[in-house]
Amino acid sequence: IARGLRPITIRLFPDVPADHPAIGSIVLNMSANMLGLGNAATPLGLKAMEELQELNPKKDTATNAMVMFLAINTSSVQLIIPATVVALMGVAASQIFVTTILATLASTITAIVMVRLLGRMKRFSVENAS
Repeated sequence: IARGLRPITIRLFPDVPADHPAIGSIVLNMSANMLGLGNAATPLGLKAMEELQELNPKKDTATNAMVMFLAINTSSVQLIIPATVVALMGVAASQIFVTTILATLASTITAIVMVRLLGRMKRFSVENAS
C-alpha cells in the first residue's frame, strides 16, 4: 500500500520535498488508516504534522500541505472494515464492504477537491492570514 501511495502523495503535497521525512509519515499514516488501524495511525499522523510544521514559514498558520493532510486523514479510505463494526455486525459486516469503500473513497475525493478549491480562494489563502 505504501509503495502505491507514495506517487499519489507526492502529487497531493507539491509543497513538501519528495525526499522529506514528512512524506514517509504521511504515507504510513494513510496506509494504517486504510487498514483500519486507527490507533496505530494516530502517532504517525502526529509525527507527520510535526514534520510538516518544520517546513512551515508561518508557525501560527497551517500550510496547504497541513490542511490537505488533515482533510485526507479525517476522511480516510477504509479498505478493511474496523474490528468494532465486525464485532457488532458479525458475518453481516461483509455486506457493507463495498459500500464502505465507496463511501470513504467519495469522502476522500471530496476532501481533496474542497481543499484545492478553497486553497485557491483569496479568503483562505495563506498569504492573507494575519
